[in-house]
Amino acid sequence: MSAQGTPEMGRTAGDSKATPKGAWTVTFLLFLFMVVNFADKIVVGLAGVPIMTDMKLSAEQFGLLGSSFFFLFSISAIVVGFIVNKVPTRWVLLTLAVIWALAQFPMVGTVSFTTLLICRIVLGAGEGPAFSVAAHAIYKWFPDEKRTLPTAILSQGSAFGVILAVPALNWVIVNHSWHYAFGALGVVGLIWVCAWLALGKEGPLEDTQVLAATEAKIPYVQLLTSRTFVGCVVATFGAYWALSLGLTWFTPFIVKGLGFSQSQAGFISILPWVFGATIVILTGWISQVMMARGYTTRISRGVLGSVPLIIGGLILAGMAHVQGPGLQIALLVVGSGLCGAIYVVCPPMLGEFTPASQRGAVIAIYGALYTLSGIIAPSVMGTVIQRSGSMLDGYMTGFTINAVVMAASGVIGLLLLWPNTEKARLTRGAAPQGTSLKGAVSPT
Repeated sequence: MSAQGTPEMGRTAGDSKATPKGAWTVTFLLFLFMVVNFADKIVVGLAGVPIMTDMKLSAEQFGLLGSSFFFLFSISAIVVGFIVNKVPTRWVLLTLAVIWALAQFPMVGTVSFTTLLICRIVLGAGEGPAFSVAAHAIYKWFPDEKRTLPTAILSQGSAFGVILAVPALNWVIVNHSWHYAFGALGVVGLIWVCAWLALGKEGPLEDTQVLAATEAKIPYVQLLTSRTFVGCVVATFGAYWALSLGLTWFTPFIVKGLGFSQSQAGFISILPWVFGATIVILTGWISQVMMARGYTTRISRGVLGSVPLIIGGLILAGMAHVQGPGLQIALLVVGSGLCGAIYVVCPPMLGEFTPASQRGAVIAIYGALYTLSGIIAPSVMGTVIQRSGSMLDGYMTGFTINAVVMAASGVIGLLLLWPNTEKARLTRGAAPQGTSLKGAVSPT
């Protein structure tokens, strides 16, 4: 298939709607929502060495702590995904943010490993649905052809959550205590809750309750077994493997593996997220430009998101074969940073062929499945380090496993991501049902 495609057919009237007033204000608030989300995620990895030292944890125990965040992550994402098919996202987002804030405060005082573990599990349950619900909320403000850029901005919250939080939290850790870093995040979370109460609104382009009653449905088994859905899950699984390692193990690798100080590691830990933020914004902009010029979403979303995963895996595989911490960090930064492209394109691809009244659940199930790698990856790295002859060899083996997972998931994504043809096939299959429901499927 040639790179140059033809403009996609079958757009509905809703696709041509203008962006409502207030859409970018809500987008900015949800960007901040994801900033807080990833600041909460990164704090354990950033404070990894002090936590392991104070609590006398082994590498395997710390790996378990990193994985524990994801124990209820996927289950919560699925449950809440179905809830937002019927309940306004404004109140769901508010509830999630309150849970995040409250889960941080127990760590301010003396805490046992069990309490820390439980709080991370509760936090993960609150954060599991975050990106899916936020994306669903944003898509109520933007028509399909304008969704890639706001999705990129939303995804940027992850990078900026780390870029902004790491220097501030690391200063608290170095000059005060890792306990206070958790407390600071709880306060920031409550500030966002107040801002959302004052300014957060539900998008006017879609009324979930009306759509649920009038819009034609596609059976979930068809949506969840479609090749594009499977391709999105597999491709993002590989990307999230790298992300979860970055959240849990990047700073300990810099300190214990390469010998940098905690203060130096704080600044070095920002680098993958700065590079990843650039990739995310470029991907969103390039994808939107390509669509405006008539490229199919197979090219402007599927190929654009998958190829960087493959390249990133190949780059990351070179870490174990080079010498010097500078070059090793550079390969880790670039290789893992390229993963960001897939987060930008997959939610809009799923939105192309999923009826709006089912979209919250489908995007949530997608998130629940790909984030399962967050349970596996940190624990695998901890086990590999524990059983290796040297700590550095253990890290290199762990990153090599990461490289293989990334490249393989990128190849599978490249083969399976065909959202434009998926849309046509599923819409044809739903046509008879749509007639009986007095509506037509409105791929969004």
